[in-house]
Amino acid sequence: MIAKKENNTDAQLHLDEKDLGILKLLQQDAKMTIRDIAGRLNLSTTPVYERIRKMEQAGVIKQYAAIVDPRKINKSLTVLCYITLKEHNKKCGKKFIQEILHFTEVTECLNISGEFDFMIKVQVKDMDEYREFYVNKLGELDNLSHTQSIFVISVIKTTHQVVF
Repeated sequence: MIAKKENNTDAQLHLDEKDLGILKLLQQDAKMTIRDIAGRLNLSTTPVYERIRKMEQAGVIKQYAAIVDPRKINKSLTVLCYITLKEHNKKCGKKFIQEILHFTEVTECLNISGEFDFMIKVQVKDMDEYREFYVNKLGELDNLSHTQSIFVISVIKTTHQVVF
């Protein structure tokens, strides 16, 4: 069962094998019923329900979502855009993040190390739509020093699973 680690301000959670089994099944199919999960793990439904509830409350399970194929909704172009900021201070970084959070085309934003400060994943219909985003949204941000766009040719593997 989930236990909070003492003497830690972030209160790390320790998950046992049953918790990890539940997470693995939910990652594969978030619509799986508690009864199905219990049956697959040889548990009764009440403990499974309680474990899921505790993992939700602790933030281990952040949300349940449908994974959509972007090609099926006319968002076939995936672009990875690397970004370097001009100024590197807390205020400028926070402002950049707040602006990026409002761009619906951005599906991921990662703060990275190395040559660039951020990597964003952009999902759009086509090159024209990316150009529109790049010129009229991203390009209007005032603290950008350098960007580099990488266009995805094909997706070999994509997953949201972190419990194996």
